[in-house]
Order: sequence, then C-alpha cells, then structure tokens
Amino acid sequence: MAGGKLNSLTVKRLSKPGAYPDGGNLYLRITPSGGKSWCFRYKRRNPVTGADVTHWVGLGSEELLSLAEARARALEYRKLVRNGGDALAVERARRAGHAGGRPFFEVMAAYLEAHRAGWRSEKHAREWQTTLERHAARLLPLSITAIDTGAVLAVLRPLWNEKTETASRLRGRIEAVIDYATARGWRVGENPARWRGHLAKLLPQRSKVAAVAHHAAVRWQDIGRVMARLAESQGTGARCLQFLILTAARSGEARGARWSEIDLDGGLWTVPAERMKAGRDHRVPLSEPALAILREMMALRRRPDGLVFPGGRPGAPLSDVSLSAALRTAGGGDATVHGMRSTFRDWCAEATGAPSAVAEAALAHANRDRVESAYARTDHLDKRRLLMAAWSEHCLRSPDAVADVLPLRRA
Repeated sequence: MAGGKLNSLTVKRLSKPGAYPDGGNLYLRITPSGGKSWCFRYKRRNPVTGADVTHWVGLGSEELLSLAEARARALEYRKLVRNGGDALAVERARRAGHAGGRPFFEVMAAYLEAHRAGWRSEKHAREWQTTLERHAARLLPLSITAIDTGAVLAVLRPLWNEKTETASRLRGRIEAVIDYATARGWRVGENPARWRGHLAKLLPQRSKVAAVAHHAAVRWQDIGRVMARLAESQGTGARCLQFLILTAARSGEARGARWSEIDLDGGLWTVPAERMKAGRDHRVPLSEPALAILREMMALRRRPDGLVFPGGRPGAPLSDVSLSAALRTAGGGDATVHGMRSTFRDWCAEATGAPSAVAEAALAHANRDRVESAYARTDHLDKRRLLMAAWSEHCLRSPDAVADVLPLRRA
C-alpha cells in the first residue's frame, strides 16, 4: 500500500476488519465476518446547526465492483460534493430505481458548475444552492425525469402564503435546473416549474398574497434637517451616511467603497460589478458636497485601495448598525438607511422634472422591460451629474427653506 493506495493484490490479501483508505475519499471496508465493500467518505455541513457531519456512502461489494470502478465512482462523487451535491442522496436515488434519470441534486450541481463564472460572488452561489437544499429537500433525490407539477407544488405550497418572496425565488431556481436538464438532453417535455401559463393558474399571484413592505423613509422635505444634524455629529458612521444620502447609494455599496474606486479629479465613483446588486459596474457622479466628505476621510486613508469608511477592526467596513444608529441620532425616527433611497426617488418625482429613466439610473435599478433594456446604451451620466448636484443642494439647504420644483435643464 504505497502512499495509502490500494492495489488488486492488496485488496485480495487484506482480511483484518477495518476501513482501508485508497485515497480520494475511497475506502475498502472489511466486516468482522470478512465481507468486503467499497465506501465513499465525505463531510457535509448541516444547514440547521452549521456543523460538519461525516457521511459514509456504500458503493457496493468488492466482488461486484472492481478497484478501478470504485475509484471512478469515488471521483464522480468527489466532483459532486465539491459542487455542493449530496453523494448519499444520489446513491439512495440510484438504489431506489432512479438510475434511468439523473437525480435532481446531481443536475443542480452540474448547473452550478456550468454557471459558476457568471455568479456575482461565491456567496451568491451558496445562497442559490442553500435555497434549494433547505426548501426543496424532497426533490433532491428524485430523478429529474420523474419531477412533475405535483412534486413542484408539494414544495412551493407550504411556503407560498407565508414566505412568498422565498417561494417565488425557489420556483425560479427549480425551473432553471429543470431547463438545464432539458437543454442537456437529460429530460424531455414541459417544465413543471414554469410560471406563465402553468403554475400561474394553480397558485395565487404574489401581489395578491403579500403586500410589498416598503422601507420607512424620511420625507424629502425633511432631509435637510437630518443632514444638518449629521453634519454636527462626529464619527465615520455619520460621514458615511451623509455620503450615502448624497449619492443615493445602497448601504453595502457606501460602506464597502474603496479609494481605488474613487476619481476625485473627475468627480466619479465607479462601483465594480461584483459589489452591485444588478451585477454590472455603476458610475456615480460626485457632487461637490460628496467630494468634500471624501477629502475629509482622506485623513484615515492607509492604502491606495483601502476602505473609504473603515470600521472599528482593521480592514473591516462599518456595520450597517452604525449607519442606522447615526440616522436615529440625526432625528431619522423610524426611517431606515435603505429608505434614504426612497427619499431621493420621491424628491425626483415630486420636486424635479427629471425623467424617470435618469432617476432610476441614479439608483442603479435594472430596467425590467427587456425590450427597452436591449436598446438602452447609456447610463445618463451627464444628466445624472446635474441631478445629483441639485439633490445635494436640496439636502444642504436650510431646513426651513421652502422647496422649489427644479426643471433640471442646462443653462
């Protein structure tokens, strides 16, 4: 057994009970009665406790499965586990008579591997997989060819009324995996998870089940008071919140801002795609007040690519809680940090003549109209520069000043 590897002769000679490693998670197990079988050993995280649990998967008798065949099966399962699959579920599916069709979990793992390069981040890929593992567990060992509308509804119905957003996301992911199997030639027929013209007839519309919960926001007429209080506050949290408000950015985008993303001379902040919800670069024109905050933060700059608003621990960004605390201290009441984006959007709609497309571009909202989006070739940067300058002027205006409607036209 050189280097832990078995060979055919060794397999025949071994007789003492125990588990003998071949490498690559493959073991030869010998029982007290002398029976020999191949086993695959792997660890899998329990989604509830978060602890790693060791699993042993029996691959078959040494008499029926040669060493080479056992190694090939172990290699298959190593790839499956690396991609997030459950080898035990797949083996059980095989023994249950689903060998004629690939188990759903195996197809899911193949889908994840095929699309890995397109994920926004590894975290997003894990979340995508966890949703299926947690809420679609009963589908995992089923053959991809055996999944029908009833099986999909059995997974969705318990969630649909209570966790509608989660259920809708789950449905889309099941549909994507089944579509992938169809494209690979692993199944035929209509997709039982399809919404339009199918599940839409069997489940109530999301909008009818749960009302959209809007983030509490400061009235746009009152934002001046909040900004004035923030200007009086000390601390990085207050500066970051000011910057977030002036740029209409999301909390994570502002807290994670790095100096390498900032062009002070050009007055531009380019948030990279991997930090954006829409998964594409977002250019943010910086008004003079926003630039003034950045110049103030230069005193804390330690590296060219360091965080603009560093947190308490070295290399760590501010927490979202610190921004929420700064907002409460500034008189934001029940308003949320994310609600500041709603404040900006309300101001755009009620106090300016800014086109909707420009306001939406400032918020980095994706265009839901696919046809219109296909023809869009601009992010309206010049118009947004005017809009953000006017927004900053409004935010820093005296709290008691009367707001005027701004036409936002070039002189």
